[in-house]
Amino acid sequence: MSLIIKSLTYIHPDNEELFRGLSMAIPDGEKASLVGINGMGKSTLLQMVAGLKQQTSGEIHTSEKPWYVPQHLGDYDHVSLVQALAVDKKLNALHAILAGDADTQNFTALDDDWEIDKKVEMALKKWGLDHVGPEQKLGSLSGGQKTKVFLAAIDLHHPQIILLDEPSNHLDAQTRNKLYELIKQIKATVLVVSHDKALLNMMDKTLEMNQKGIEVFGGNYEFYRQLKQEKVSALQAQLNDQAKTLKQTEKKARDMAYLRQKQEYRGKRAGQSNSLPRIIAGGLKSKSERSTAKVMNTQNEKISGLQDTIQETKSRIQQYQTLKIDIRSSGLHHGKLLVDLEKINFGYRTPLLQLPLSFQLRSGDRVHVKGNNGSGKTTLLMIITGQLEPLSGNCMRSDFSYLYLDQDYALIKPDLSIYDQVQQYNALGLQEHEIKALLVHSQFDGENFDRKCRGLSGGEKMKLSLCCLSVSNQTVDILILDEPTNNLDVQSLEVLTSAIKNYQGTLVVISHDAYFTTEIGISRQINLS
Repeated sequence: MSLIIKSLTYIHPDNEELFRGLSMAIPDGEKASLVGINGMGKSTLLQMVAGLKQQTSGEIHTSEKPWYVPQHLGDYDHVSLVQALAVDKKLNALHAILAGDADTQNFTALDDDWEIDKKVEMALKKWGLDHVGPEQKLGSLSGGQKTKVFLAAIDLHHPQIILLDEPSNHLDAQTRNKLYELIKQIKATVLVVSHDKALLNMMDKTLEMNQKGIEVFGGNYEFYRQLKQEKVSALQAQLNDQAKTLKQTEKKARDMAYLRQKQEYRGKRAGQSNSLPRIIAGGLKSKSERSTAKVMNTQNEKISGLQDTIQETKSRIQQYQTLKIDIRSSGLHHGKLLVDLEKINFGYRTPLLQLPLSFQLRSGDRVHVKGNNGSGKTTLLMIITGQLEPLSGNCMRSDFSYLYLDQDYALIKPDLSIYDQVQQYNALGLQEHEIKALLVHSQFDGENFDRKCRGLSGGEKMKLSLCCLSVSNQTVDILILDEPTNNLDVQSLEVLTSAIKNYQGTLVVISHDAYFTTEIGISRQINLS
């Protein structure tokens, strides 16, 4: 086995338990995905396996040191390119030897890797990083470029265990395809955390991380998803049977209560008529009451137990089903001209486009803005919304309202509680219990309503943003999404996809996620590459 985890537990420094007793094993050469809702601890688990975070208890066994491609790339901004590639010591040793330093430590560090400088050059060129200097800090690179640095290191070190934490988050379509090709070709053991359906479907098996531990599904994501849908159907049938049984039990309890009333009435009349001696009549009455009360208690306990079982089944169904959140459109008549760009070019100092761009945005359009990293996609959105003006060309905008959702869901204020965040947008005047009911429906635990938003995961921020929109009484003319699927778990991606698919208004979206853009029903494309 390449990777074995036994009874792994992690408790945060503030004594909050993240997970307990996790166990799993991945054989040599197997490729597996780790899925589960945000906040379960998937990234933390990968960091433990990589040796970057210490578990509270339990064991981790690996056949060799894994190579780790991180999700939170900002943590490496102070690191140079060669340090991130983990070749700085070899390169320093090679340069020292070539400069005449024959210290044995240099030869030990180099380990006969005399072509290391050429290997680095080739790896960087493959991933489009040949323009980056060896001592350049990662903080000067874009998110996609940082990811490519860690991917390039795989070509240098040929690790036997590879850990990937949302590796396609910041990659353009061209680089994503390179990543997919790398996964196909390598023989290493791979464990990936991702919401990228194409990548997840390349895996041999799916591991679901949930409150009970890690559950193994022997297939890729589509296989896992199908099993989940079958489980929802089975649970729904189970729920229907439980509801039917509860209805029958409640009817039986009502019938028994009615029978008891009749018996008490007859007993009372028999006592009044003196047809039986008082002591016998009283004894019979007492015995009848005890017997009936015992049966009634049994029925009530059965009803209570069924109600608890039904609630548990509903919770399990909710866990597997895709949450439905509606985004209302303004109802503009289709075809109204909102933005007219004629032969524009843009950039911060020099024009980005080789040829000027002309296009019209009309109400009802569903536009996908495509382009490689750095091609100006976000800049174009800022021109559409009037935050920037083009360097050249003509730009006409009519009056329209818009909502801009970026990958960080910036409308969420970190210092507000979950409840206060929604309350801040509560233009509908919902009562406290109505807001809390909405949050529960949106899969927020009632115990966490006072939790600060700064601790929310990407998926939680997305769902909270949609909650804010639903109570704001704001019907936007244009919904603008800038890489909205980054930082989402697979379940949250399904929620967002469903909400955007059902949105009837004008849509402008930047996304490298082919599954997402296909599902939401794009009608037009603008390619800036």
